[in-house]
Amino acid sequence: MAGEGPSDRRAAAGAAARSGRRVSLAAPSGPALADSRELVRRIGAEIDAAGGWIGFDRYMQRALYEPGIGYYTGPNRVFGAEGDFVTAPEMSSLFGRCIAAQCAQWLGEDDEIVEFGAGSGALAAQVLSALRDAGTLPRSYAIVELSATLRERQRGTIAAAGGELLARVRWVDELPERIEGVVLANEVLDAMPVRVFRRAGDKVFERGVTRLGDDALGWAERAADERLASKVLDRLREAGDECAGLPSDEAGAVPENYVSELGEQAEAWVATVGSRLVRGAMLLVDYGFPRREFYHPQRDLGTLRCHFRHRAHDDPFLWPGLQDITAHVDFTGIAQAGADAGLDVLGFASQARFLLDCGLLDACAAIPRDDLRAWTLETQAVQRLLSEAEMGELFKAIALGRGVSDDAIGFRTRDRRASL
Repeated sequence: MAGEGPSDRRAAAGAAARSGRRVSLAAPSGPALADSRELVRRIGAEIDAAGGWIGFDRYMQRALYEPGIGYYTGPNRVFGAEGDFVTAPEMSSLFGRCIAAQCAQWLGEDDEIVEFGAGSGALAAQVLSALRDAGTLPRSYAIVELSATLRERQRGTIAAAGGELLARVRWVDELPERIEGVVLANEVLDAMPVRVFRRAGDKVFERGVTRLGDDALGWAERAADERLASKVLDRLREAGDECAGLPSDEAGAVPENYVSELGEQAEAWVATVGSRLVRGAMLLVDYGFPRREFYHPQRDLGTLRCHFRHRAHDDPFLWPGLQDITAHVDFTGIAQAGADAGLDVLGFASQARFLLDCGLLDACAAIPRDDLRAWTLETQAVQRLLSEAEMGELFKAIALGRGVSDDAIGFRTRDRRASL
C-alpha cells in the first residue's frame, strides 16, 4: 500500500482531527477542480431550493455518487496506490481466498454470488480463482455497479485471472429481486451516507450543510425532528452512555457537545438485501464497533473521516467529489436490520480472527519462498491484515443468513455475537 497504511487511512486518522492540526494536502488538478466546483454549484442550488439547509446525509450522497462527477462515479482513480486508499483484496490475494473458503461452505450447486462495491475487481478475481481451484465455482457472479469506469476496470482485473472466470460474471445496475447464494460487501457500509447529530444536555441537533458564499459549503445545525431526536436518545441509552436521555446536570463526565452519526442508509440497505435473500448468507466486512463501543463517551467527535491521496483529515467540504468520506459502522444496527428482515446472525468477529478461522495461516505457509522479495511483501501484507494496530481488530466481519447452517467456519473460535 502506498501512503501511510490502512490504520492511517481509516481508523487512526482522528488524531490530527482531534488535535485541531490541519493535514497538508496537494491540490487536485485543474480539470478535477472544475468538476468539484460544478458539484458545489449543484449542491448549492439544492440548498437554496430547500431554504438554505440540507442534511449531511444528502450532501454525502451527492459528494460520493453524483452521476459523472461524484467521488465514486467520476473519472478519477480512487482505489490503489494511485488513488486515495487501498482495500484488503489489493493488499493480499489471500484475503480473497479466505472469503472464498467461507463462501464455499454456503454455496449450493446452482447458487450465485452477488458483490456490491467491487471496486477494482480484485476481490471478485480472487474469490473466483479460489473457487475454481477448489472445483466449487458458483453458477454466476453478479456485480452491482453503476460506474462505467469501474466496470471496465473490474472487467480487466477479472479477465487477467482467466477468461473462464470472466464468462461467469455479469454486471447489473440494481439489486436482484431474488437472491439465492452469497452476498459480499467489503468496505461498502462505511461509504453509505450518514446523518450527523450533536447532543447537548437533553436536546439533539442535526448537523447539516449550508452555503458559505457562492463557492463554498460548510456545517450548519438545526433542532432535530422528533423522530431523529428520539432515535438518537434511544441508541445512546441502549449503548449505556451515561449521559443518554439524562438532564445536563446528571451528565457527569460525558462531554456536553457529543457528536456522532446514525447509519440509517446502511441499515436500510441491509434490510432490503435481506428481504430479497431467499436462501443464503450475507458476508459484510468493514471497520466499526458494536453499539456500546460506537457511542463511547470518549468518541465525542464521531467517526466521520475524509481521505485524499492516502492522507486523512476531517473536512468533508474540501474538494467535494474528489475525496472519500466515510463513517464507521454500528454493527449492532446492522444486526438488528438483518433480524428485522428475518435473517439470523450467523457470526460476528474481528477481521483477524475471521481470516485465521478461514485458513489464512495455512494459505500463507503455502506461499513459495523461492522469490524472497515477493514472499516478504506478501507476509508483510498478511501482518497488516491481522495486526491490532492496523486492520485486524478495527475491521470486523458479520454474517447474516437464511436457511443455512450457523456453523460458519469464519466464526468458530471467537464469535462475538453476544457483544451486539
